[in-house]
Amino acid sequence: MNVAVVILNYNGAEMLSRFLPSVVKYTPEAEIVVADNASTDNSLTVLTEDFPTVRVIQLDRNYGFADGYNKALGQIEADCFLLLNSDVEVTEGWLEPMLSFMEQRPDVVACQPKILACNNKTHFEYAGASGGFLDYYGYPYCRGRLFDTVEADKGQYDDACRVFWATGAAMMVRSCAFRDAGGFDGRFFAHMEEIDLCWRLLARGGVIYVVPQSTVYHVGGATLNKSNPRKTFLNFRNNLLMLYKNLPESELHSVMRVRALLDYIAAFKFLFTGAWGDFKALLQARREYRRLRSEYATLRGQNLYATVVSDIEERAGFSLLWQYYIKGKKRFSQLK
Repeated sequence: MNVAVVILNYNGAEMLSRFLPSVVKYTPEAEIVVADNASTDNSLTVLTEDFPTVRVIQLDRNYGFADGYNKALGQIEADCFLLLNSDVEVTEGWLEPMLSFMEQRPDVVACQPKILACNNKTHFEYAGASGGFLDYYGYPYCRGRLFDTVEADKGQYDDACRVFWATGAAMMVRSCAFRDAGGFDGRFFAHMEEIDLCWRLLARGGVIYVVPQSTVYHVGGATLNKSNPRKTFLNFRNNLLMLYKNLPESELHSVMRVRALLDYIAAFKFLFTGAWGDFKALLQARREYRRLRSEYATLRGQNLYATVVSDIEERAGFSLLWQYYIKGKKRFSQLK
């Protein structure tokens, strides 16, 4: 089974210089491709001069994470794609455990490695940790990270297990499954697109795993500051659209009513803590969701028609907010 490691880049010359050498050195078994989202810095010069063996796909404008990958992967032929952020440091032999796992398990359509923080290598990294899950109301969390609480890696999550989502920071996905599910939702631009894709993969009968025998180190937050209102807008809007697209009909209205309440509570928390930009971004996200909902009705119908598994066991039946803030459960191992 052949694999292409695909890195999406936008004005990331510094990241390419810092992290691409590890990918080239430790990934001899794969084609390495950098898809450039019309960078305006010296990214292309760096790639041409310093990485002549790396294939470069030049896109004509910045399509964001979601559609940037869609357009790039449409030009690549491989059995599996390994989507890798430009700010990830890989380790020797990092690819082989995931590749072997996928070869041995034809039911597995996607997987991810264990992801540790590049700047604190004893701890998990926020975006992915040791595999992602989703609570009943659409809040994502990970083995090793609940909300902003990130655990130290003590080997407690070193078993390969089924997960709800594999992080877009380092996701291996079968190309046929990616294409059959329709790829990423290009209108998301960035954030939540990998969780939305994984939901569709699971609903179509696929299985997703974390394979912690593979380890990488991720900087995280390198392209968009964590507290940036733009990120707040994209996270909330895309999360609502994801729920609308994928929730079973029997759950849609009850879940969305509760989410509306929770979102307005979060908005007032932003307001009272002085995060005025995030407050406005969240309200804007809800307005945009309501505007786009009718446009997504057909897509929702298509998703439900293609669904063969509606009760996905990796989607929790509880509220993570309740478990975390009311019951005080700060570690994944404390959740049932």
